[in-house]
Amino acid sequence: MKLIFIRHGDPDYSIDSLTEKGKVEAELVGERLKNLPCDAVFCSPLGRAKDTMKPYLEKTGKGFKIYDWLQEFAYDEVKFVSPETNNKKFIWDFKPEFLDRYPDFFDKDKWKELEFIKNSNVPKATKAVFDGFDNLLKEFGYERQGTYYKVTKENHKTLMFFCHFGVEALILSHLFNCSPSVVSHNFIALPTSVTTLITEERNKGEAYFRCQQFGDISHLYKAGEEPAFAGRFCECYSDDTRHENGE
Repeated sequence: MKLIFIRHGDPDYSIDSLTEKGKVEAELVGERLKNLPCDAVFCSPLGRAKDTMKPYLEKTGKGFKIYDWLQEFAYDEVKFVSPETNNKKFIWDFKPEFLDRYPDFFDKDKWKELEFIKNSNVPKATKAVFDGFDNLLKEFGYERQGTYYKVTKENHKTLMFFCHFGVEALILSHLFNCSPSVVSHNFIALPTSVTTLITEERNKGEAYFRCQQFGDISHLYKAGEEPAFAGRFCECYSDDTRHENGE
């Protein structure tokens, strides 16, 4: 089985849609994806993800399903109160010094046991994403078994997800059996980037997902389209591009 995750195009968060640049990016990624084998398409309920998916659907005539658990992991119910500032925070928005003070954020299990995380809705919301994702894979013949997937019906199907970097990082951490902070703070999937995972079944009936491609934006480079900056912070502090936010 193959999983393909597509982050939405350059966002206009004020209207939950895409900027003009984002619309160009959506056309380009739709053109890239249109000839790939795909057995099912799934999408976030948010406008920027649906608008990114739209050109692909127009080019292929594919149907799709919306799942609430694919929405961005960034809404009030999944914020927690910072122990240092009492500000509400998301689990993927920290500066290095904060993470250094709370190294358990990088532990697969301990991050959820931090007092300020445990007393928030984050563990419940995280479980909802993992359960939603695992229930979907189970429908396609791959059932979660500890840290791997039991194969009940092996196949070469391809599932495509139009979503957001925050929730993508969360799902990848589930597949990689690591803390979400490892993915969300050490990787960045730029707008319309394509991430591909494929199963390996080295023992019969036991499947593991491996990443073949992360955050690929070759469709933008091919068209001479500069990648959008959304999701990044400045490469050097003196660049003054974006270095605010974070705890």
